[in-house]
Amino acid sequence: MKQRTIVVGGGVIGLLSAYGLAAAGCSVLLCEASATGTEASWAGGGIVSPLFPWRYRGSISALAHWSQDYYPKLGEALKQQSGIDPEVHETGLYWLDLEDEDQALAWASHHCRQLHRVDMEQVHTAVPSLGDGFSSAVYMPGVANVRNPRLLQSLRAALAKLPNVTIVEHCPVSGFVREGTRIVGVHTARGEMRAEHVVVAAGAWSGNLLATLGLELPVKPMKGQMILFKCAEDFLPSMVLAKRRYAIPRRDGHILVGSTLEDVGFDKTTTEEALESLKATAIDLLPGLADAEVVKHWAGLRPASPEGIPYIGPVPEHDGLWLNCGHFRNGLVLAPASCQLLADLMLDRSPCIDPEPYAPAGRL
Repeated sequence: MKQRTIVVGGGVIGLLSAYGLAAAGCSVLLCEASATGTEASWAGGGIVSPLFPWRYRGSISALAHWSQDYYPKLGEALKQQSGIDPEVHETGLYWLDLEDEDQALAWASHHCRQLHRVDMEQVHTAVPSLGDGFSSAVYMPGVANVRNPRLLQSLRAALAKLPNVTIVEHCPVSGFVREGTRIVGVHTARGEMRAEHVVVAAGAWSGNLLATLGLELPVKPMKGQMILFKCAEDFLPSMVLAKRRYAIPRRDGHILVGSTLEDVGFDKTTTEEALESLKATAIDLLPGLADAEVVKHWAGLRPASPEGIPYIGPVPEHDGLWLNCGHFRNGLVLAPASCQLLADLMLDRSPCIDPEPYAPAGRL
């Protein structure tokens, strides 16, 4: 058995980090403060693309493109291993009334990604449920959404079958065990746990954890609220995005509409104001939703970081401590590449993409 690693955090980044390390033969202990897969990863929409990919730096595109190409394979592997289908659902995505349409098309051309203008008549033919009042559209075929609660269940079930993985839930980590400059474990609600390596993948809570070492990690919570409708299975054949809000179809006719962006600390309370705003957006996009029932309304806390660039790699002057956190709005999108890169770095393999933009060195 290779080295023992503790992964702190049981969201998509923590679970997939554990999955990648375990597949390489490492012994992995995953610690989660509540139950796995119940925070931001569960609360997101699951679009396998940044909302506006051309507005991000190339470092985000690099992770996103690798992950987008990998997701169908990952979904199939997890379905086989766990018996739970993460539902990687290719629907394509329409952006409506973009103010930076030319920039979007130039970005797509530069990155060899399919994105093209579509006249509104074609859009209404393809998406009959779409409302009137939109004047322009661009479309990217092949964009998928993943049913994130199922992805998390599937990862959890796949990990549970591995003999070299232990998952400890309802076990908050309060700090680190140090020997000189080396991190050799964590302090938890169940006592001290030791390992050669510790990976912090605690999402919006990662900054609080690093503060116990006197390190300032600029990752903070940013609340997002979402609503869910139930419609006929063919009500919305593609994802649509307008005015920074989106509608995402699931295979069984559930439609997610999101989301807000609120800087309110660790408050996950849902508000009537957000509910009304999201319903108004939903009806504006898809008038048929006026008669549909909101079956769920929830909030999650995104791990906001400067420019949305995650921290992936070793922490300088703290041997044995690694980060995989700060993915902001793109945790699900970037997870496969982020976790592959982390495993590559930890196991001295050739990295899947250039690790330099995500290195914690110089950014803490």
